[in-house]
Amino acid sequence: MGILLKEHDITTLSIVMDANFNVVDEKKYLINTTGLKINIQPRTFKRERGRDYYCYSCKIIENEIILNSDYFVGIDWLTQDRYIHVEPKLNSSVTEVFEKVVETNDENISEEKIIQFNQEAESEIKKVTSEKELDVIGMLVEIMSHADLSSHTDNLLLIDWNKPEIPIQQKQDLLTPFLVIKFLNLLKDIAKKGLKKSYYKVQENLPNRVKGKILVGQQIKKNILKNRFTNTVCEYQVFGEDSTENRFLKKVFQFCTQYVENHKNYFKDKNQISWMINYIRPVFEHIGPEINLQEIKHYKHNPFFKEYKVAIKTGNLILKRFSYNIIKTAGESISTPPFWIDMPKMFELFVFSKLLRDNPQLTANNLNYQFGTHGNSLDFLISAGDTQIVVDTKYKLKYNYGQIHEDIRQVAGYSRLNKVREKVGLKKDNNEEIPCLIIYPKPLDKNENESLSIENLLNTEINAYHNVYKIGVSLPTI
Repeated sequence: MGILLKEHDITTLSIVMDANFNVVDEKKYLINTTGLKINIQPRTFKRERGRDYYCYSCKIIENEIILNSDYFVGIDWLTQDRYIHVEPKLNSSVTEVFEKVVETNDENISEEKIIQFNQEAESEIKKVTSEKELDVIGMLVEIMSHADLSSHTDNLLLIDWNKPEIPIQQKQDLLTPFLVIKFLNLLKDIAKKGLKKSYYKVQENLPNRVKGKILVGQQIKKNILKNRFTNTVCEYQVFGEDSTENRFLKKVFQFCTQYVENHKNYFKDKNQISWMINYIRPVFEHIGPEINLQEIKHYKHNPFFKEYKVAIKTGNLILKRFSYNIIKTAGESISTPPFWIDMPKMFELFVFSKLLRDNPQLTANNLNYQFGTHGNSLDFLISAGDTQIVVDTKYKLKYNYGQIHEDIRQVAGYSRLNKVREKVGLKKDNNEEIPCLIIYPKPLDKNENESLSIENLLNTEINAYHNVYKIGVSLPTI
């Protein structure tokens, strides 16, 4: 049975020792008949700069379990028979609180007013009952539409194939469409460049001639014992596109197209998905369907074809996801391995894609994604001609007055680092200031005509700070 939470949410479970206890709402209880202490170990998603980032946190106090979700979404086992499911939800009240704080320019605000503001903000946020669910797949489609970003998506997802799979409904599944979209975009890039040609082995029963190496065992079985003395079973090498790796990609492509066909309603942007499939399909028409999956395990990657390495890795995950059975692409009740998606990272890449889309004159090199210095990583350091901007994305918006201002001061401090100033071409004796920008998420209906073009980035200055600006980015919702 699942325990459902949204991002940055808290829920409490009561521990019950009696299995015959009459539970009205089973989801709020956890039955423990062993008498042993319950041990719940939250999963670590990543470790950066000496700090562990957990998918959720857990506290056990007497007969209660307090679960606190963070900004990772996914499904994982909590105990042997209960699992936790964190959904991607956007709370518009948090955005409103953030905007209210940054628009306030009261330098003499008292401590009492700050405490009152924080209490009112927390109360307003808890009152919200109808948060909008984020379209994670729509965000991924936007991200993967740029070839420069595909390499950054490897760290978005954590999958544990060693744990038992969790039974869920198809509509709860984010893992499969995530992998399918990523794979189709990788294939699109491969199709655009053309399939890789290489030497591969071919076995053929040739009449009246010999080519390459004679396969003695098969020659005896197929020809000698059947009195076909003029035929010879040979193995020889051919240079072309019908190689093991291309046959493997075609097989996974068939799984993906079958999945999309069976779940059309799941994909919001059907036209773009259909366009990708129709773009890829002709490239694989002359590739054979038969593939020995054991051969792909020994495939050696060519550094000149980097897309193949990621595509084959993703393809293996997709086949493993369906247990190598194409019939399983149609099921409504499915099972999934535990998985987690890093939503702050997803938001960074979504902003990255929008910056590239709205500024076609810029390249990824102009944006300097994750520029690092002195243990700090700037989300973006835009450097294009006379334009230099330090950009910090804030998916994890705070609603505490002091924490909001602390975040603003942090991004302002980035622009004072010497390495940052050197990167954009400012010398030490140059007193010019680098503008700072905070990009944060907001509901789609707030501002549908937004643009992250360079000309629009520095339109709204935060009142209490000099040369610090803000802009909201609408996220797709379901």
